[in-house]
Amino acid sequence: MNNANRQFAINNIARAVVAPAMSAEPADINYYGEDVFSIPVMQQFMPKESAEKLLATIERGKPLDQEIADDVANAMKEWALSRGATHFTHWFQPLTGGTAEKHDSFLEAAGTARAILKFSGKNLIVGESDASSFPSGGLRCTFEARGYTAWDPTSPAFIKRHSNGATLCIPTIFCSYTGEALDKKTPLLRSIQSLGRALDRLMKCFGKEEAQTKVTLGAEQEYFLIDKKFYMQRTDLIQTGRTLFGAPPPKHQQLEDHYFGAIRPRIISFMTEVEKELWKLGIPARTRHNEVAPAQFELAPMFEELNLAVDHNMLVMEVLRQTADRHGLVCLFHEKPFRKVNGSGKHNNWAVDYGNIRLLDPGKDPSQNAIFLTMLCAVIRAVDIHGDLLRAATACAGNEHRLGASEAPPAIISIFLGNELTEVIDQLAGLAPEDHSRKNKIKIGVDTLPSLPKDATDRNRTSPFAFTGNKFEFRAPGASQSCSGVSMILNTIVTESVDYLASRLENVPKDEFNNALQSLLKEVILEHRRIIFNGDNYSAAWVEEAKRRGLPNTPGAIEALKALKSEKAQELFRKYGVLHSSEIISRHDVFVEEYHRKIRIEGEVALEMVRSQIYPAALNEFARASAALESAKNNALKHGITALEETAETLGRLLDELYCGCRELESALSDSHEKITAAHHKLRLTVDELELVMDDSSWPLPKYREMLFVY
Repeated sequence: MNNANRQFAINNIARAVVAPAMSAEPADINYYGEDVFSIPVMQQFMPKESAEKLLATIERGKPLDQEIADDVANAMKEWALSRGATHFTHWFQPLTGGTAEKHDSFLEAAGTARAILKFSGKNLIVGESDASSFPSGGLRCTFEARGYTAWDPTSPAFIKRHSNGATLCIPTIFCSYTGEALDKKTPLLRSIQSLGRALDRLMKCFGKEEAQTKVTLGAEQEYFLIDKKFYMQRTDLIQTGRTLFGAPPPKHQQLEDHYFGAIRPRIISFMTEVEKELWKLGIPARTRHNEVAPAQFELAPMFEELNLAVDHNMLVMEVLRQTADRHGLVCLFHEKPFRKVNGSGKHNNWAVDYGNIRLLDPGKDPSQNAIFLTMLCAVIRAVDIHGDLLRAATACAGNEHRLGASEAPPAIISIFLGNELTEVIDQLAGLAPEDHSRKNKIKIGVDTLPSLPKDATDRNRTSPFAFTGNKFEFRAPGASQSCSGVSMILNTIVTESVDYLASRLENVPKDEFNNALQSLLKEVILEHRRIIFNGDNYSAAWVEEAKRRGLPNTPGAIEALKALKSEKAQELFRKYGVLHSSEIISRHDVFVEEYHRKIRIEGEVALEMVRSQIYPAALNEFARASAALESAKNNALKHGITALEETAETLGRLLDELYCGCRELESALSDSHEKITAAHHKLRLTVDELELVMDDSSWPLPKYREMLFVY
């Protein structure tokens, strides 16, 4: 592997032909949702009464009537067969952070050389999987391997296609034989339920009739694309998802010319196919654009119900990967695949409705204003008390490289409200002078808030948790992470605050309610205002200010994850039935073990790459320079001796550093993750310096200037 391989890849990429632009024909999206077992499909294939019962479960949260299981299963089978599917699978989300599936055929033997196509209610509702082979944090062992998948009717079944057929995918939860949740969906569903119960209590205080709680999410997905020919020459990308070595090129993102720039034909062709595949799956992908770093892009969907949005985001990642492969590209979701350029996040836009009331929308009447301010204060209180849990939800090996860099919020959790809304709550709490443009001070249930349109606040890209008009945008999660863990924690901490406010208000006489609410919200603001920060979260001054305010700063993933097993966290999750103690501890242990394994894999890959690829190339380069120097001296040349001596000396020094660095990393691999990380970083500095001084034709790896710009 040498420059010839790289040049061959570049030449092939340059010769690649992109399909010509389509002729101007009317747009057609009639295929939207055609691979989803949607409500119209359900009504077409199921008996009317059974369809109505299932619809009540999906739309109104009614308990599932198991007597309709056979009708649902038969309808799914008939529809799936009509769409070309031959197999079905229970599609679930284990603690790996990805998805899992085991395919079974609809085929069933019916005598000698005879078969029928069958799918029963039992097949639909419950499946079985080996639970000991997935991460469980000690909940399952090899000698107690049984696990179950159970149908989640609130997320529709869908068809996944491949080159030679299709499979019916049924979203499910995943639990152990003894009932513990082994997946990310089960706690998420529990947290949605717990938030709904708490909101029922709070809304009753406002005289509202009981309604359905709907938590919504819009997950913006960032990713990198590189040509597959380069990817296949990089062991580090294949094994770890990021470049363990690589010197940034002179030009990368400094000119800010990639962000929102014209999308290259090859990339727009890829994006168009991605959107078509997503639209078939009923995923409302709406926005596509170039991101800040070269070769970095973003896809954003419209808002959806939270559980469905999480499922859809997992599918978005899969479709991006598979479509990239068909286009000769590789899609990278690692939070920091390239050093010294922006990494990738997954911005979680979270909101909640109660019936037809958008709880984070200020509205125009005093009653809605009161509900909005109450919900806003609930979120402020929740994030201040449990910011450590939100930080833990974003803690992973990849995100450790990204948080606090120039494109991502720091590891200090704070809330951005914008000046106008901050002024409102400060006036409510008596912390700001009276606004003389008003006739009265802000008074709950009497005054009307200033009009706060959707874009009333500026955008603070440095804030980890920003109010953006009628929702909160949590920018800290990494691109590779599932939205479920973050959303589960956010739901739970807000549940606790909503519950707290309801407990303080539900016994207040009606004629005293507005005054009691005003007093309570003032108390909450005064106690928790420290979490609000509208300035530059990247600045060193904020780090000092946050310390003065008593806000935690935990840049390390392992330290951040400790919050999951704190007594405070365990009590919180137990109280609202989101996670049992064993489930909480198991998740901490799974995430910590995953972190250690990833760091160790990176160290081992780095060591192998240096010893088998980089050191031999450097040794040859040093030998060539030494031979040239010896020849020059033997021939008594007047010129070139100094240059050759300095070149040979530099290469010799770096060769020594490589050798010593490898020994140091090898020793660290049997030590702590801190030692591995430090030894790898030291070795990387040597390799990256070597890349800049060696003959380009001798360098064994594709360089940043190629991977980031040639595609």
